Amino acid sequence: MSQTILELNNIHKIFEQGTVNENHVLKGLNLELNLGDFVTIIGGNGAGKSTLMNTISGAYSPDKGSITIDGQDVTRWPSHKRAKLVSYVFQDTRMGTAGRLTIEENMALASRRGLSHRLRKGVKEADRQQMRQALASLGLGLEDRLGTEISLLSGGQRQAITLLMATLRKPQLLLLDEHTAALDPKTSEMVIDITQKIIEEQNLTTLMITHNMQQALNLGNRLIMMHQGKIVLDVKGEEKARLTITDLMNLFKQAAGQELVSDELLLSE
Repeated sequence: MSQTILELNNIHKIFEQGTVNENHVLKGLNLELNLGDFVTIIGGNGAGKSTLMNTISGAYSPDKGSITIDGQDVTRWPSHKRAKLVSYVFQDTRMGTAGRLTIEENMALASRRGLSHRLRKGVKEADRQQMRQALASLGLGLEDRLGTEISLLSGGQRQAITLLMATLRKPQLLLLDEHTAALDPKTSEMVIDITQKIIEEQNLTTLMITHNMQQALNLGNRLIMMHQGKIVLDVKGEEKARLTITDLMNLFKQAAGQELVSDELLLSE
């Protein structure tokens, strides 16, 4: 029997509730992820993808429904408490690291994710050796640059380190919110390769939002399509492997009751 890592039950999220600007973004959303699931998420602007991620991470609190991670009801846990279970990598390459700190200092902080913040002595040589080994696995030559300020790195290097930092302490759930969208195509491909490697090696349960339908088809074992705050398509395994972009567009029409005029509905954010 598969181990359930994430369970969302009847999740509603409403912004500016009771005002003329009320926006009901998530509408009774249900989702269950098992250990090792790598799920790609696609959907148009306003579908609720990032709101879903922020609700899982604890940045937003649901107005209705429950969230269970690895058997623990975390519905009312703040984001800092969920940090021991959930790692989040954002689209903005600057958000996952402290630009004025060195690679070493950033990794030292990441190694303490979810733990108490008691003061401890500086980084030991054994810690540095572990950092070098982890950085070497990226294949970017960063293992000899522990003293380099993060802000001096390229966007791709910085995002690769952010991924590494997010998984130094294995999370129960890894959230990737368009984490390659701000990168050029070549760099994006490099970061995706690193992403796949880390996820496969650690058997990480992962949710990844992407604006690229081909990427959504190529990666992971399961694909979810969102529309107007709901999941309108959920395919996995061999069914997913057989899908084409044309199939996806046709399935969207069947599920959402409207036709895609172009890829823009799915590619926009």
